[in-house]
Amino acid sequence: MTAAVDVEAMVAGVRAGTPVWVARAVTLVESTRPDHRRAAQRLLAMLTPYACRSHRIGVTGVPGVGKSTFIDTLGSDLVAAGHRVAVLAVDPSSSRGGGSILGDRTRMARLLSSPGAYVRPSPSAGTLGGVAKATREAIVVVEAAGYDVVVVETVGVGQSETAVGDMVDSFLLLALARTGDQLQGIKRGILEMADVIAINKAEGPYAAEARRAARELAGALRMVGGGDGPRWTTPVITCSALDGTGVGEVWSHLRAHREALESGADLAERRRRQQVGWMWAMAQDTLLSRLRSHPGVRAAAGGLEQAIRDGSLTPAQATDRLLACYDGHGHGAD
Repeated sequence: MTAAVDVEAMVAGVRAGTPVWVARAVTLVESTRPDHRRAAQRLLAMLTPYACRSHRIGVTGVPGVGKSTFIDTLGSDLVAAGHRVAVLAVDPSSSRGGGSILGDRTRMARLLSSPGAYVRPSPSAGTLGGVAKATREAIVVVEAAGYDVVVVETVGVGQSETAVGDMVDSFLLLALARTGDQLQGIKRGILEMADVIAINKAEGPYAAEARRAARELAGALRMVGGGDGPRWTTPVITCSALDGTGVGEVWSHLRAHREALESGADLAERRRRQQVGWMWAMAQDTLLSRLRSHPGVRAAAGGLEQAIRDGSLTPAQATDRLLACYDGHGHGAD
């Protein structure tokens, strides 16, 4: 986008649910250009009154668990049932170039061809939690466009997954039975966060093994106290995204979790907490951007980095000098 952004036209296009305008709006909120950020904030202010009406679902799991295939199957079923489904799939990014290295779009063929679905892979660019920096803003866009189910697929490669918990209503953990140790790679914190756990790839000869894994995970949950308050105990079930078995049951549990939140007014409180968390996340991102672009910091950064490499400064000492440069009374590595 090189020309000035027509925010009013974009709002009208998004509100009409036009896929091209939705894609342009998401591209705008993902942009880091200062003029685009200003336009994006105007856009979000105009769209926010029409947002917050979807069921937001986070999906996580280790690589190879079949997250994209599961989302394709679930999303296609939901579209067939009359829902409009938006998928914000956050790809792992190259640590050097920042580009996406996985092709989630190739594993969501049915959703991509559906007029009732919108799929947007976005590079995480190293963002903590595997959630793209602008995912929260993209959620506002797709909700305002009328998508009533929003799925956020996280990277699932070891980063803290707490970021996704700060922007969704229900958190689904997909796990595998055929890993030798059924609990291998599943951290206690993830178990505590999960609202629904599904053992995927439970088809054919692996169905019995998946049921055993589900029983083991259910036992682990009892030990760590998994669940979302007194109104919800995290279920552990089996499913197969490949043949569709159990996927409907997963959706039923996700809907039941959402209804449990609504029945106790917990959903409204969760959304309010998420808005406050969004404020602090944006403040942190903005401060870091200002720090990196500050002339004094940029002038001192190279020397400080070299001083750390040669051992003449510790990272803590270099940090103090960086902040002193930002405050206007520092001298870099001198």
